[in-house]
Amino acid sequence: MAYSVQDIATALGAQAFGAVDLLIDAASEPAAAGPRELALAMDPKYGEGLAQGQARAAILWDGADWEALGLEAAIFVPRPRYAMSGLTALMDPGPEIEPGVHATAVIHPEAQIGAGAAIGPFVVIGRGAQIGANARIASHVSIAEGAVIGVDALLCQGVRIGARVRVGDRFIAQPGAVVGSDGFSFVTPEKSGVEAVRETLGDQGDAKAQSWTRIHSLGSVQIGDDVELGANVAIDRGTIRDTSIGNGTKLDNLVHIGHNVQIGCDCLICGQVGIAGSARIGDRVVMAGQCGVNDNIFVGDDVIAGGATKIFTNAPKGRVLLGYPAMKMDTHVEAYKGLRRLPRLFRDVADLKKAVLNRDQRD
Repeated sequence: MAYSVQDIATALGAQAFGAVDLLIDAASEPAAAGPRELALAMDPKYGEGLAQGQARAAILWDGADWEALGLEAAIFVPRPRYAMSGLTALMDPGPEIEPGVHATAVIHPEAQIGAGAAIGPFVVIGRGAQIGANARIASHVSIAEGAVIGVDALLCQGVRIGARVRVGDRFIAQPGAVVGSDGFSFVTPEKSGVEAVRETLGDQGDAKAQSWTRIHSLGSVQIGDDVELGANVAIDRGTIRDTSIGNGTKLDNLVHIGHNVQIGCDCLICGQVGIAGSARIGDRVVMAGQCGVNDNIFVGDDVIAGGATKIFTNAPKGRVLLGYPAMKMDTHVEAYKGLRRLPRLFRDVADLKKAVLNRDQRD
């Protein structure tokens, strides 16, 4: 689909100059841009690339002389990265899902399908499930009995929605996401070595060899509005109460949310994060890739955790964390600097010992 430069500027709430009726088919990096592609040169360091490409129009940084750069049209945005969100939303057609219900879909007679929903090949929808208006469901998705999907949802290929899961409006789930699998919860008839170690921090005591007995998950999962799940996210159902995720929260690929976890609103949880059972996460929390959160702890509002941080104890509101175990980021940086200085310190101490021994021998 083609867009005029003015169409794009209007969608971004930005100003356009020059030949605003030029038609644009796609966005491109400046050096690779063709004559019908919009070059994304939103920083001066990308300016040289415009001369290498064939772009006639570009999104530019504030103060750029678009005519001197050889362009016929230009768009100026105050916050380039934010402009990317509007531009990509405008140009992304999303997965192609034919309107209506595909002939191969299997839908229980007691399921309710909202107006305008599009349901692709080999989708299975269980008894009593409710699908909101204008939902788009790609091939091979399964939605179990009693699940509720809000309006304008997008479920990509192979998504699994478990029994009684409730999902809000404008939900997006990338391929392979699983919502509502059973929690990983097992117990032994008598106190296990794991329980003893948690109490003693190292001693298993007289724990006996035992087999694990399953604790079934009777709860489900509640998800708010405007939540997005990456590919192969796994969210476990609650044991008794529901696992919950608040409005506006975004989960990256391969994130695992354990049973009974409560996550607040507008959180950003990056790839390979694992949050153990019954942890509570506040609002606007950001966790970089491979963070881990211990079970039964609380992470306060506005906490930011750097990559691979392991949070074992409660984290107060607004804390910035890094490391294993987690500590304040500036403290961790100083500790790491000290760790790198240890070899030099050991050499200095050895030299001092040698000097003292030599003096004693002379005396």
